[in-house]
Amino acid sequence: MALNLDLKPVGISQDTTRRSLQLVGGLALYGGSMAMLTRSGLGLDPWDVLHEGLMKITGLSFGTVTAIASVLVLLLWIPLRQRPGIGTAANVVVISLTVDLVRLFLPDQDVLGWQIFNLVAGVVLNGLAAAIYVGARLGPGPRDGLMTGLAARTGKSIRLVRTLIEITVLAAGWLLGGTVGVGTVLYALAIGPLTQAFLPYVVWRERAHA
Repeated sequence: MALNLDLKPVGISQDTTRRSLQLVGGLALYGGSMAMLTRSGLGLDPWDVLHEGLMKITGLSFGTVTAIASVLVLLLWIPLRQRPGIGTAANVVVISLTVDLVRLFLPDQDVLGWQIFNLVAGVVLNGLAAAIYVGARLGPGPRDGLMTGLAARTGKSIRLVRTLIEITVLAAGWLLGGTVGVGTVLYALAIGPLTQAFLPYVVWRERAHA
């Protein structure tokens, strides 16, 4: 059954504390799940392939590279006339800090069983985290805004625009030395259905007033 969920950002006047906690919690979980994927050694999602490639050539931490890339993507919002929200800024800060923090305590895995565990758990938690922070409806992340902005300006479908963006960043990241593997394929196949499955349970809905 198709889900009819309104995910447009809304104001912060209602349930501000609850939604803010949901946003930060979702972003922190997202950063943690990213760290698990990077430590699995079995492949990353397209954007993180790019981040890892940039990390290898710059010597900066994974979180720092992620934050810098996010800011650069936000600059592309200007000609697209996209409007950031609280969630947009929080996305840059919370994810970059959390991914580095978790990576400090989670070493690279060289035992296949642990690699698979980190990969599968990372993908599932990433889907849950995406649903949680998107469900707070406090503004899109930089990459989501780029996707929706390009779709609106070009008149092309979200699916096509997202596919083209991810192919581009995946190719660039691979050329820079980012890890592409079975995890990349698993992520591509699973992340959409997982996020969609979790969303109905976490999306914030405006309460009707008597």
